[in-house]
Amino acid sequence: MEVKIGVQHSPRELVVDTGDSAEDVEKRIAEAVSAEGVLTLTDSKGRKVIVPAAKIAYVEIGGGVAGTVGFRS
Repeated sequence: MEVKIGVQHSPRELVVDTGDSAEDVEKRIAEAVSAEGVLTLTDSKGRKVIVPAAKIAYVEIGGGVAGTVGFRS
């Protein structure tokens, strides 16, 4: 599952590829925002991404796109 996190005052978004379900990720985000704590996600390689919930601008939860090479017509 690919999760894109927009952070306030940052021109780039964080992209995390996690094995968690969309419902689990959504639940973690809601808990972090309501508790004004931090959002912690673990990616598919075991690395942790920690974001202060107060700085989250948006979150996009999706399946991701398989890598494409070349030009599309």
